[in-house]
Amino acid sequence: MASTLQMGDDDVLEVQVQEQQPKWKGKTSAEMAGIKAEQIWPFLEDFFGLDKWFPTLTTCIPVEGISGQPGCVRYCAGFRTPVDSDDGEETVNWTNQKLLSIDPTKMTFSYSIIDGNVGFNKYVSTVTVVKKEDEEEGCRIEWEYEVEPVKVKGWTLKHLDCFISTGLQVMVERMKEAIQGFK
Repeated sequence: MASTLQMGDDDVLEVQVQEQQPKWKGKTSAEMAGIKAEQIWPFLEDFFGLDKWFPTLTTCIPVEGISGQPGCVRYCAGFRTPVDSDDGEETVNWTNQKLLSIDPTKMTFSYSIIDGNVGFNKYVSTVTVVKKEDEEEGCRIEWEYEVEPVKVKGWTLKHLDCFISTGLQVMVERMKEAIQGFK
């Protein structure tokens, strides 16, 4: 949007005003019947171990810090997004993610994407394991996220919601299998 301001007889100042788009916000969750929150938390608490659970993520390695301590950074790569590149070239998607906070008692952590090639700006996410009233009934994983609108052609909030929701559902199934393998 442009605004024009008359300064004097011959002086005209044109100002470009960029409209602020609202942040994209979303939340998804997955139920885990018959599995206690305390069984799931160690999988999520391992900040450098996301590649064991998230689908199509082939790499998750430490960049700095100690896993599970605020400030540590992980490099994640290999995941696919719902939007393909126009040039037909295969691009390896990657992000550097920083652990912002973690509370093992409340079984929650927050992280942000601090660098990457997926077009996410100011992405912040919080993942929480929620106990059900009757622990024998299981638990739920909640994943909340907020990001400035993605500047990648074809991405929409619906794509992001689907990407995270589908990823969480696969993570839950893989964690269930891991727990059943321990029994």
